[in-house]
Amino acid sequence: MNEEKKKAIQVLKTARGQIDGIIKMIEEDRYCMDVTNQIFASQALLKRANILILKQHLDYCVTQACLNGGSEEKINEIISVLERAISK
Repeated sequence: MNEEKKKAIQVLKTARGQIDGIIKMIEEDRYCMDVTNQIFASQALLKRANILILKQHLDYCVTQACLNGGSEEKINEIISVLERAISK
């Protein structure tokens, strides 16, 4: 397993822990703004994990496709992901 995947897994595990904490906060009727701030923090971790996964995809999958003549499909995948990211 490469470094980006290891980092992504760790970030996702951290996000999972935060989400479990958010659920507990809601169950305990904690202050809404504190819950919201924790949700924002979890979203940031998910975005970070996604960046790591996309970097791994570019470094390996897209590079391999370019070397083997299949770059058009991989480029279209990346464009599709960027369109979704930009439209949010």
